[in-house]
Amino acid sequence: MTGLPDYNRAAFHAAAARIRAAGHEVLNPAELCPPGISWEEAMAIDLAALDTAEGVITLPGWERSRGARIEVQRARQQGLPVHALRHWLQMRHDARSAQELEYD
Repeated sequence: MTGLPDYNRAAFHAAAARIRAAGHEVLNPAELCPPGISWEEAMAIDLAALDTAEGVITLPGWERSRGARIEVQRARQQGLPVHALRHWLQMRHDARSAQELEYD
């Protein structure tokens, strides 16, 4: 988020909306971290949220973010699945399609 216009909040909110529309609870850093806090404070909030998460969804370009790299590393250390947003959405679509076929 750091270094991007408005901390890339629009992309975070758009992704969260898509995930919520699929019926999932979202821990969105753009919602968890109030504007104006320090990077260290934001990371403390985000890493604490990871302790309650079931997985991590990454946005395009996450590899260039120091904070995202730390969060992904922590998630993997905790054994949480980490998926790109497009991959996660495709998995949900495939699972939904398979479920629909079971009832045909």
